[in-house]
Amino acid sequence: MKIIATTLNAKYIHTNLAIRYLKAYAEPEYAVDLVEYTIKDPVMNIVSDLIQRKPDVIGFSCYIWNIEETIKVMSMLKKINPDLILVLGGPEVTYDVTEWLDRLSDVDFIVLGEGEITFKQLLQELEGERNFDSISGLAYREGMEKKISPQRNKVDLKELPSPYRFEEDLAQLGKRVTYFETSRGCPFSCQFCLSSIEVGVRYFDREKVKEDIRFLMNNGAKTIKFVDRTFNISRSYAMEMFRFLIDEHLPGTVFQFEITADIMRPEVIEFLNQEAPVGLFRFEIGVQSTNDATNELVMRKQNFSKLSRTVTMVKDGGKIDQHLDLIAGLPEEDYHSFKKTFNDVFALRPEELQLGFLKMLRGTGLRIRSKEHDYIYMDHAPYEILGNNILSFDDIIRIKQVEDVLEKYWNDHRMDATVEHLVSGVFETPFDFFQNFGSYWDKQGWSRIGHQLEDLYKRLFAFLQEEDVATLGVVESLLKYDYLRHQKFKPRKPWWQDRLEKDVRTGIYKQILHTPDVLGEEFAALQLNEKELYKHTMIESIHFDLSVYLETGQLKEEESFVLVYFNQTTNKTAIYPIASETRKTAS
Repeated sequence: MKIIATTLNAKYIHTNLAIRYLKAYAEPEYAVDLVEYTIKDPVMNIVSDLIQRKPDVIGFSCYIWNIEETIKVMSMLKKINPDLILVLGGPEVTYDVTEWLDRLSDVDFIVLGEGEITFKQLLQELEGERNFDSISGLAYREGMEKKISPQRNKVDLKELPSPYRFEEDLAQLGKRVTYFETSRGCPFSCQFCLSSIEVGVRYFDREKVKEDIRFLMNNGAKTIKFVDRTFNISRSYAMEMFRFLIDEHLPGTVFQFEITADIMRPEVIEFLNQEAPVGLFRFEIGVQSTNDATNELVMRKQNFSKLSRTVTMVKDGGKIDQHLDLIAGLPEEDYHSFKKTFNDVFALRPEELQLGFLKMLRGTGLRIRSKEHDYIYMDHAPYEILGNNILSFDDIIRIKQVEDVLEKYWNDHRMDATVEHLVSGVFETPFDFFQNFGSYWDKQGWSRIGHQLEDLYKRLFAFLQEEDVATLGVVESLLKYDYLRHQKFKPRKPWWQDRLEKDVRTGIYKQILHTPDVLGEEFAALQLNEKELYKHTMIESIHFDLSVYLETGQLKEEESFVLVYFNQTTNKTAIYPIASETRKTAS
């Protein structure tokens, strides 16, 4: 039999761990080819590629982000080759399996839950007596009858072979995210999450885990993302792994974890702040809501005070970037309650704040009891909510406007100084800034058209003009400052209008050439000649004292000039305040 295990990833840089486990467990008895596509690949291209490989069996790994495209692929495959055996597995098809059998006439088998043993047994029966009733965790049709056997007992993780050592993966390790698993299961019971269905946490063999990580690093893996639902549920285990990764990591490798912040003890954070190299670790923390009543309704235990302590300590350490998640649409969290949740979490200033919307996943308690809160949601994946008893569709649209500009203006970190000023006093709360700007953005129709980097600055400035912000001159200067410090090359045509007069600029340049140390010892040490100075620097006016701002964070309003040096050797940009004496002499 020619066997293919495949999936449609959300992005090219992603890899699918599930199909690698299927291959590892099936071999050497069965050779399984791994083939991956993305949801953006044309369906015809996917079908064409699969058919040319002449398979007898194709197994698809299914999730909410790929199921609809996967169904299209399957339908075309069956039309071309009715004898092709199609097998589905994964979290999206494990639940409501009767409905899937009714809906998907093209599918031959559905593997329920953990699939390593079930998939291999299915291959054995396809080659043997075809006694499919003997296989636990399998659903299929026999004539008009639906056959659904219960999921099997959980596999002993210490017996699973490694899915990380396939030769065909080695060339891509440095280019794609490597997903890594050290445990399965979750100790919590959050009713919006599939992990709540599985009781208990099981671990892989620690020494095998370490050997696999060493193998991946030695073969060029750069980003290793642990998919454990709560990496730090066992403090001793987390500490052992942190210590191992700190001691044995190779330069350029980054490890990402999902952690539960309110159970992380201060001594663990102190250890990481002292021992971890900058940028080695990245934490993903699901906050979801700070509304205690909401958390109680979804059986989510969370101490926001302790969570805040953890996030603050990690941030103060300056070693680890943090990605915090929110979910809009949880029970009894209306628009105003979510606004408070947003402001509570934004106050922690995470490096990234992900604003998501509740998805009614198959099998979860919240979907099963959706009528209790009058939920309405999409019929097809991703099953995102459209409203409930206290959150209207209009409210959801408004929060989506917040999400749009939050991604562009906070998570991308192109204008941190400007946004910090706006959310710290210009607008009543951070949420108000993002909401007002998001509504303005949507009203202008910018959500329907593309944008270049300069457009982001011009559009924010246009919004602030519309808002008649009192400190508009300072804000425009902060936008200039943010723009220039992120440029690697001298911009040919800056986006702002108020450029310096040529004679003023020329006078300042003459002063600097005559006395380089007027910009400080650091600049004087560069020893730029006249050609380099004109080619790789620019002089601009700003409406605050940069020296005071850099030293204290305070914005002292006054007309001043700065010199911006675009260092082509280091690819870094430096901005130097120009002393008032230099400005006076030049003028």
